[in-house]
Amino acid sequence: MEHICSIQGMESSNRALPRLRTLTSFLAPYRRTMLLGLGLGLAANAAGLATPMVTKWVLDTLGAGGSMARPIGVLLLLVVLGAAVGLWQWRLLGTLAEHIVLDARTAIVRHYFRARVGDLQRRPTGELVTRATSDTQLLREASSSIVGLVNAGIALVGTLVLMGVLDLFLLGCTIAAVLVVAAVMGALMPRIAAAQTAAQESMGRLGGALEGALRAVRTVKASRAEARVTERIVADARQVATHSVRSAVVTASVWTIAWTGIQLAVIVILGVGAWRAQRDLLEISSLIAFLLYVFQLMGPITELTQNTTALQAGIAAAGRIREVESMAVEPAAPATTATARPATPDPDQPVLEFRRVTARYGPDAPPAVREVDLVVPRRGHTAIVGPSGAGKTTLFSLVLRFLEPEHGQLLLDGRPYATYGHDEVRSRLAYVEQETPVVPGTIRDNLRFTHPDASDEEIRAVLRAVRLDEKVDSLPEGLDTLLSSTEVSGGQRQRIALARAMLRTPDVLLLDEATAQVDGLTEAALQECVRQRAAVGAVVTIAHRLSTVLDADRIVVMENGRIRTQGTHAELLASDDLYRRLVEALRIAAEEPVAVGA
Repeated sequence: MEHICSIQGMESSNRALPRLRTLTSFLAPYRRTMLLGLGLGLAANAAGLATPMVTKWVLDTLGAGGSMARPIGVLLLLVVLGAAVGLWQWRLLGTLAEHIVLDARTAIVRHYFRARVGDLQRRPTGELVTRATSDTQLLREASSSIVGLVNAGIALVGTLVLMGVLDLFLLGCTIAAVLVVAAVMGALMPRIAAAQTAAQESMGRLGGALEGALRAVRTVKASRAEARVTERIVADARQVATHSVRSAVVTASVWTIAWTGIQLAVIVILGVGAWRAQRDLLEISSLIAFLLYVFQLMGPITELTQNTTALQAGIAAAGRIREVESMAVEPAAPATTATARPATPDPDQPVLEFRRVTARYGPDAPPAVREVDLVVPRRGHTAIVGPSGAGKTTLFSLVLRFLEPEHGQLLLDGRPYATYGHDEVRSRLAYVEQETPVVPGTIRDNLRFTHPDASDEEIRAVLRAVRLDEKVDSLPEGLDTLLSSTEVSGGQRQRIALARAMLRTPDVLLLDEATAQVDGLTEAALQECVRQRAAVGAVVTIAHRLSTVLDADRIVVMENGRIRTQGTHAELLASDDLYRRLVEALRIAAEEPVAVGA
């Protein structure tokens, strides 16, 4: 049994050490400040430790009938100096804690935006937010807990030494009480750590569930699912409360045991000390000084308890922060990189090319695309169609380097993607997602998101192109209208996203059905924008409406992760059964392209 407990203790220690190293990695840049805080704490402890001895001096002087000015003056000086040094340390460590929290949050946020898209999307957004907010908040107390533990430990030892100077017998009684209290606290501390870790993990789940439900609040209400969703989220909140209550109960037990043990020790010491004083084995002034030290013991023991609890919470938070660091990041740009774009690109050379590309979203996942060969001309409109799950979005993920091929390669201007950095590739592309998310900020912020130096004239031009200039002018704040405003509809947000992509002509414009939420007249205007862009550059569209496809120069039909066939609308309508079924499902008559082309 002892062997099993020993193994479990070693495993717990092995798990805690990496987390402790993660915690100390945030503290390392501020070690000089921490050392100063430690020195201030020691100075404050010295003042506190000297106070009972000076009090004994006062009492002895009083008994001898001497002048009280000097001992009382020293006593007042110690009190003032102790308060001043304590205030300095408190402010210093408080400021230090905020800087450490800021560093941790900065590191997490930077890692998020350097991480691979797939790794980020595997975790709930709310959980990622929780790790950058509440988990890092726990580092505030943990950052000063190490200094507090050292200070409290030295204060405890110093107090015990001075108590021994006054009376060794009473010191033995005190040490016995302290050891009992420490043993019980040591047994309960791992339970606090386990409960706090569980509470933090359940808090992450709660944040993820709540964030997802609020994002889909329209669907929740339209489905009359408010009660069901509420109950699921409340169940997560109950889990948080359960673990937090467990932590609070254990913490309360530790505090109760500590305080009760100290109070019992004081009673015992008072009785034994009075008995020794009656037999002239101990001076009254020494007994009073000893009792003052006993009361001072509550300070170090309280600090040890608080700081150990804070350190446990900080170690648990550091472990969760460490999980963020384990997310793979996008590789840095290669050492030898070419210019972003040839000065005079060959018009006959494809701007993009897939060569036998196979890709999957995880090592155990089936291939999302298989053996794809595809050429995207430097000019023209290429439309990609196919049933759900055919691999259309995966092609865009590969082009944008959100996903890397397992086999095969992609080429940009005839050169492999591997010779470019991620930023270099993406600077040649513009992308409009199907859900058209907008970034926090104003309409102007969103339009300039890709090109922060764009002029107001350029912004006005793209707003006219997507027929949004009059709407923006009618808003009270104009371009400075926040996109959280209810005055901007879903279709208008989609057009803002398209205008952002069209602000400056990219080499390749990637559209995941950019006309899904607009009316017929606006769609016709946007299709005209696409035609104009296709005349000077490449446009690749994932089409969910066949009306988008009718005007395409070439249509690529995908099925089961492979390219089934390619051609014009008329050619595919005559030769491919799947394409005919797609057309028929969307009720597009076979004669329509003839009418459009007329």
